[in-house]
Amino acid sequence: MAGPKPGQPAPDFTLEGTDGPFTLSAHRGERVVLLFYPGDETPVCTKQFCSYRDRAADMSALPATVVGISAQDVGSHQAFTASHGLTVPLLADIGAKVAKAYGVHAPVIGTRRGVVIVDEAGRVAYRHVHATGLSFQTVDDIAAALAGLPAAA
Repeated sequence: MAGPKPGQPAPDFTLEGTDGPFTLSAHRGERVVLLFYPGDETPVCTKQFCSYRDRAADMSALPATVVGISAQDVGSHQAFTASHGLTVPLLADIGAKVAKAYGVHAPVIGTRRGVVIVDEAGRVAYRHVHATGLSFQTVDDIAAALAGLPAAA
């Protein structure tokens, strides 16, 4: 699978989202968790983002900025957020350009479920792409991945 590996620079991007535009490079100096997911209102994605909502305090306690990314437009993301009271901002990757740059897009399948953590220097520090879309990384999985990273230089 293509895409940057840990230690390599994270491709910069700007995407529109439910909380307004998001530019990765504007978050240098902090860790960013990119939660790639196949689609709004699909069963596993709904379960995934509702699990983050149900543990919103634990999510906001993570030492990182967390965003979800899928190929639907902002209107779809806003409806998904409103329908389920979601707490993680969702970014619209129309055309899956960002998913392709990060190697989490597959022909026919589309955007795959994956977690990429970008460190304070803008490098990929952690990468987990699910073989199937039937499971997802929990709040505890993300917290453990963050805790396992070296301290900022």
